[in-house]
Amino acid sequence: MNDTYFYLIIALMPLSASMLVFQTNPYHALVVRGILGAISALVYALLGAADVALTEALVGTMLSITLYAVAVRSSLVMRLGILKDNLHPTPTGFPPELLEHLRQIFHKRHMRIELVPYEDMHTLQEALEAKEIHATCTWDSPLESPTGEEINSSTSSPTYHTTTRVQRIYDIIRTELSLPATSLSYVNLTGTQEKHK
Repeated sequence: MNDTYFYLIIALMPLSASMLVFQTNPYHALVVRGILGAISALVYALLGAADVALTEALVGTMLSITLYAVAVRSSLVMRLGILKDNLHPTPTGFPPELLEHLRQIFHKRHMRIELVPYEDMHTLQEALEAKEIHATCTWDSPLESPTGEEINSSTSSPTYHTTTRVQRIYDIIRTELSLPATSLSYVNLTGTQEKHK
């Protein structure tokens, strides 16, 4: 009877390993990796290798999961630089329709967006070139024309300009960006630039 339970526990190892391979959400993969490590530690303990079981539980499961979680959390964020003085009637200063649209695009890839405000266009461009941020987003306020005259905000909308230095982000946004009055450009730090409207 004990052998039956032992074989069932061992059978969970390839099952959880195959589940781990086919995970698309990195956070789900971390949970399955923790389960795989716990099963491995249990098997080692049942086989009488208590030292190996303890090592697997502490290093192979707890420590590695913690380090993976930190790495996943920090790598699945898109840092988007914006100007502090862009006029828009929202608490964050970021147009809600554009922010929601970008969040929907990146949520499918389990990414989040972090807004990073900068004082002026020069520091914003320097941050992009220094690789502090992945992309910049600026927009023209519909409330005022270039000549200083007021424009009826009900008939006009802001023009959004997004620039990224990451080819993959450019490809993702280019295929899924559907807001009107938006432009997207890719800037290679060697100087070539590609633009998409």
